Amino acid sequence: MQGVLEGVRVLEVATWTFVPAAGAVLADWGADVIKVEHPKTGDPQRGLITAGMFGGGARAVNFMIEQPNRGKRSIGIDLRSAGGLEILYKLAEVSDVFLTSFLPAARQEMRIDVEHMRARNPNIIYVRGSGMGQRGPERERGGYDAAAYFARGGHAAALTPDDVEYPVDPRAAYGDLPGGQTLAGGIAAALFRRERHGVPSVVDASLLSCAMWTLAPDIVSSKLFGIPKLPRGDRRRAPNPLVSTYRTKDGRFINLTMLESDRYWPDLCRRLGRPELSDNPRFATAALRGAHGAECVDALDDTFAERTLVEWKEALADALGVWAVCQEPLELHDDPQAIENGYLVEVATDEGTSFTLVANPVQFDETSPALTRAPEHGEHTEAVLLELGLEWGEIITLKEAGAVL
Repeated sequence: MQGVLEGVRVLEVATWTFVPAAGAVLADWGADVIKVEHPKTGDPQRGLITAGMFGGGARAVNFMIEQPNRGKRSIGIDLRSAGGLEILYKLAEVSDVFLTSFLPAARQEMRIDVEHMRARNPNIIYVRGSGMGQRGPERERGGYDAAAYFARGGHAAALTPDDVEYPVDPRAAYGDLPGGQTLAGGIAAALFRRERHGVPSVVDASLLSCAMWTLAPDIVSSKLFGIPKLPRGDRRRAPNPLVSTYRTKDGRFINLTMLESDRYWPDLCRRLGRPELSDNPRFATAALRGAHGAECVDALDDTFAERTLVEWKEALADALGVWAVCQEPLELHDDPQAIENGYLVEVATDEGTSFTLVANPVQFDETSPALTRAPEHGEHTEAVLLELGLEWGEIITLKEAGAVL
C-alpha cells in the first residue's frame, strides 16, 4: 500500500515518547521522518534500558525507543554549534513539518523557534508538543505523562478507589501514546489546510490538554454537580447490574456492558444457565433490576463464580449483548481480533531478534502499516547529509568539529 503521507518530510527535534510518538504515527502513514539527536547523548530515552529500568541483556530490545521511533531515520546533530544549526536549517528548507518537544526559552536560545524555521522555509508547518501548553504561567514547565497527564489531568484521582491510601500509578507512556496520536491527527489536518488553502499552521497539543480531553465526561459533569470528582459507586447498588464486572471460578473477570438491559436480559439468563432469573418478579424489568440491584448482582456473582473463564467464554461466545474478558497484556498477543486486524506487527532488529510492536490505531484501505525498527543513534547521518548535497569532505569537516555524528 502506498503511504497516505508518502512524499511528506517531517523534521523531528524531540525526545522521550509523547512528541516522538506523533512522528512514529506519521512514519506509519508513509512520511519520511528524520529524527535529530544530539551526537553524544542521543534521545535520553535510549539510556533507560542500559540503566536497568526496563531489563537488560545482550539481546534485549529497547522497546521504549522502538514503539515511538519505528520507521524513522536518525541523524546526529549538535544544534548548539554553528555548523550543526545550519544543517538543521537546510533540512528545514526541504521539509514539510518541523516537530519539537523543546520549551519556549530553549527554542529561542537554540534559534529553532517558529520565526527561525520560517525564515528558511515560510511554508513549513511548525508543531509543538508540551507538558502544560504554550501559554500561561507554567508554559516553561516540562512535563512527563505521569505528572502532566495522569496526575495534573485528573486521571489519578478519577481512577483511584476511595479506600486506597495512595493514588494508583499510571502504566508506561499512558498519556504519551494517545497524546502522540492526537498530535499526528493535528499535523494531518494542517497538511490538508496548507494543501487546500496555502496556509502553514502552528500546531499545538499538550499532555494536559490530551488528559482533559480523554477525561472530559468526568471534568464536565463534576462542575455541573459541584463535586470534586464523580463517585465510583457501589457495584451492588448500580442501577443496571448488566453493566458491571464479575469474577469467575478461577479468579478471572468478565465485563458486561449491556446498556439496553431489557433487550439482553432473557438471552443472558439462558446462557448463564439461570433461565428462571429472567421472569423473577424482582428482576423481570430494568426498573425492577435497578430497585433490587444488590440482590441481582449477588445472583450474578454467585452464578459467574460457578464456572471458569474458559467455560464462560464458550457459554457467552455468541451472546446478544456486549461483554469482554478483562485481559492481561500478554493475552493480547494471542487475541484473534488483534491478530486478524493487524494491530500487532512483527519487527526484527539488525541482529535478527524478532519482537512485536503495536500499530497505531488508524488504518487506511483496511491495511495495517508495514513497520520497521527504530533507527540506531545517528544511523542515517551520512545518508541524509549526502541527500542535502554535501560532499564527503564537508561531512568529514563537520564530524571533526563535533557538529554531526
